[in-house]
Amino acid sequence: MLKKNSSVPLYNQLITVLMDYIKTSLSVDEKMLSEREICEKFDVSRTTVRAALDELEEMGFIYKRHGKGTFVSGLWKEMKNLSEYYSFTEQMKQLGKKPQTDILSLEVVQAIPYIAENLGVPAGEEVYKLKRLRSADGMKMMYETTFIPANLIPALTIDQLENIALYEVFNLYQQEIKYADEEFFASVVQEKEAKRLSVPSGSACLRIFRTTYNQDNKVIEYTISVARGDQFVYKMRHFNK
Repeated sequence: MLKKNSSVPLYNQLITVLMDYIKTSLSVDEKMLSEREICEKFDVSRTTVRAALDELEEMGFIYKRHGKGTFVSGLWKEMKNLSEYYSFTEQMKQLGKKPQTDILSLEVVQAIPYIAENLGVPAGEEVYKLKRLRSADGMKMMYETTFIPANLIPALTIDQLENIALYEVFNLYQQEIKYADEEFFASVVQEKEAKRLSVPSGSACLRIFRTTYNQDNKVIEYTISVARGDQFVYKMRHFNK
């Protein structure tokens, strides 16, 4: 049951409970409990239920049919564990390439308004700024700049990152990755980025913005990636409900 005195918001608790219910008790395309049934079963308001269902829909656990109700989606079964899905190392290994990650720098900085807004923290708050260069078979593939709230990972070091994947470091600090949003678009490589990737300035690239959330729906990572357009393919699968 839900703990109403917990520091974890009720709708977050409800999301976790409903996810487990879907995984263990329901089949794909089976009808989900109605809002009224969920309200009565867990003694929560309709506002809380709707907030939880909206998020479950975004994460691919349910889908809605106008006038018919809410049903279980199979999308969540297609999703890989985020620690694997967003792993450059694993992606390159699957392609038969030898991956390499070079930590270029790690520093604590005060968040400028743009970064603060994307991390959901006040401007001026301390955040980590991590720069990494990703290569495969010796070829430079991707240049990444990652920002992490310093209060969530109080002792992040280069030594840690050289030996453990970033998302595994998050787990060490009880920061469970819940989901991530990505935006990407075609762009051209700027001069400084071109030097990092050893390509001509103005070359085609894929620019990716990733925002990752923890179990409390707090942003734990905001990453800006520049991937070589001649080497990096971004693959997505869309489903028609």
